[in-house]
Amino acid sequence: MGFRDRFYTAKTARAILSWRILLGVAVPIVLGVAGMPIGAAIGIGAVVYAGSVALAMPKPAGRPVIDPFVLSEPWRKLIQSAQASGRKLRETVGRAPSGPLKETLQDIADQLEHGLDEAWQIARRGDEIDDAVRRLDPTGLRSKLATLQQRAKDNPSAEADSAVHSVERQLATADRLKQQSAETAASLRLTQTQLDGLVARASEVLVGTMDTDTYARDVDELVVKLEALHQAVEETRTS
Repeated sequence: MGFRDRFYTAKTARAILSWRILLGVAVPIVLGVAGMPIGAAIGIGAVVYAGSVALAMPKPAGRPVIDPFVLSEPWRKLIQSAQASGRKLRETVGRAPSGPLKETLQDIADQLEHGLDEAWQIARRGDEIDDAVRRLDPTGLRSKLATLQQRAKDNPSAEADSAVHSVERQLATADRLKQQSAETAASLRLTQTQLDGLVARASEVLVGTMDTDTYARDVDELVVKLEALHQAVEETRTS
């Protein structure tokens, strides 16, 4: 969460309208009584009030701990590949001489690290979807459906039809989840290919055969794609 996102929260709103208002008023009164000029006292009171609100705001989240080994395939391999690409980029940046170019490349590498964080969240969600499919057990459901369909054929009844429809709905859910997983994995593979290309091109920037602005723009575009994909897979939680 950026500062703006953390500011516009219920927790911050409660802090703004809390006892901290009294603190912001009491401080200048005490300072004024002690002989401090009223303008300076009010200024210090405002700073104290703002600082106490800032301390109460939600804290920015740190980088997630990425552990590909908690994932099933193909997500594990995809994240391991992304991590390897990130390490190669850092190695390339490390070879750059100290100066503006190295600083720029470090900023770009930091941006790609953010992209890796997004890829990790995408992979985790894809793994969750696969786990949901495994719990549904499509193979078992198809066997159960065949049995129920035969039973409904031999002994037609509303109850038999209802049982068949129930299993059919579960199978349809499993099929939708499998499709979501496949599409997400395909999109993540594509971004990995693009990431590998960007890492290779870092050497061109380092030797001056590619300008940093173009390279930074291409990195930003990839990160935006990953952010959009992350948002899309998160929306499947309620779709």
